[in-house]
Amino acid sequence: MSASDDRLAESEKLPPPQLQQPATVAEESFLEKSLRALRNPPFARYMGGTAVSLVGTWMQIAAQGYVMATLTDRAFLLGVVNFASGVPMLLLTFKGGSFADRHDKRLILLLAQAVQITTALALGWLVFTHRIAYWHVLIIAVVSGIIAAFEVPADSALVPELVEKEQIGVAIAIDRAIFHATRFIGPAVAGLLIPALGLASAFFVNAASFLALVFAILTLAPRVRGSAEEEQKRAGGMKDGIAYVRGDKPTLSMIGLLASSTVFVSPIFIVMMPIYVTRILGLGPDKLGYLMACSGIGSLTGALGLLTIPPEKRLGRMVIASAGAALATLGFGLATNFYFAGGCMCVMSLCLSTNFGLANTIVQERAPDYLRGRVSALAGLSFFGLMPFASLGVPALADLIGMRTAIVLGAACYAVAAAWVLIGAGRRACANRPLTAAIQREESQPVGAEPCPTETVAEAEGA
Repeated sequence: MSASDDRLAESEKLPPPQLQQPATVAEESFLEKSLRALRNPPFARYMGGTAVSLVGTWMQIAAQGYVMATLTDRAFLLGVVNFASGVPMLLLTFKGGSFADRHDKRLILLLAQAVQITTALALGWLVFTHRIAYWHVLIIAVVSGIIAAFEVPADSALVPELVEKEQIGVAIAIDRAIFHATRFIGPAVAGLLIPALGLASAFFVNAASFLALVFAILTLAPRVRGSAEEEQKRAGGMKDGIAYVRGDKPTLSMIGLLASSTVFVSPIFIVMMPIYVTRILGLGPDKLGYLMACSGIGSLTGALGLLTIPPEKRLGRMVIASAGAALATLGFGLATNFYFAGGCMCVMSLCLSTNFGLANTIVQERAPDYLRGRVSALAGLSFFGLMPFASLGVPALADLIGMRTAIVLGAACYAVAAAWVLIGAGRRACANRPLTAAIQREESQPVGAEPCPTETVAEAEGA
């Protein structure tokens, strides 16, 4: 046998090349990161307390929606309640973001839970004694808005601090999954509890559910102080956060994507849902709860799907999700029965959940630690800052031209706005990172990520 034949025989004994091995390794690595995040005791406790609290919160949202439908049949007045809640957030969220960076986030969250327990008990008592009036809900909405202006930035900035830096994306995906799982469980439980014990029971259960989160927060250790330079940066003003967002194009694009869904889609299922279900579809409070549960199913599926999306495929998934959300919103506006409306709600919430999770992940991955609260506040304004105006404008338009027509128009506008934002993000996502002089330092690199966490220029333009 010749030498060449020997080499050929030896080569035939070698195992075939494992062409798919890199993908398998990446998948196992990501799974291990997910499990390691859940093995982190502070993160696991906080997520557990959050889950219990959110079940109660979604129960109250479902019950309050039906209470509001009995107090008024005007979509505009429902929008006024959201406006009353949103204006304090618009005015105070900058302050809340600075507070989250400067002060103990645990204390901010504990005070927020105490106030929310009080407001839930107050609403429950008013409903139980049949004294509830529109102005009661309006006042509590203002109080809730003030509290949320400080709670939301603190919570958004705290979750990434409970895990290792490279696990920020995983932590956000788990947090979103819990949020949307309870969005399914809460209304479903309310649909069973309210017929048996009355509307007030949902408010009382919500008040009790906050205690689980209070316990979880009390078990968290305080943040480890950084260097003197980092602590000085934490004490900076909101203008540093604004400068960072303006200078980082991917972050700015993701906030724009969140804003487009807030303006054109969110008022449909946050503000107008009770009247749409009761007046347009002619259904009762149980079906309203189940329809909200359909929204939770889709949102949970989208949140869990975040765990399977690698960074290089984010833009393509957001394009698909935006198209799906627009088509599902269109179908929801044309629905004539519960089953078709429920199917459209599932698809719409799945797509919006995917976009929200991916956009928020990119924002948090890129935010420097010392600016995280202020960046979170700005990202939150894409919803809370715009929602007061959208909650007035879209329902008012519905009163003027009809609810179905307004929903169809909202779907079309969202499709155009999302396409415009994502086209811009595709061209610029990783082309460069133009930063202002105030933040041109090493700390401005993304937390736990390479400088380009989304796509290369060629991949983005080809998506």
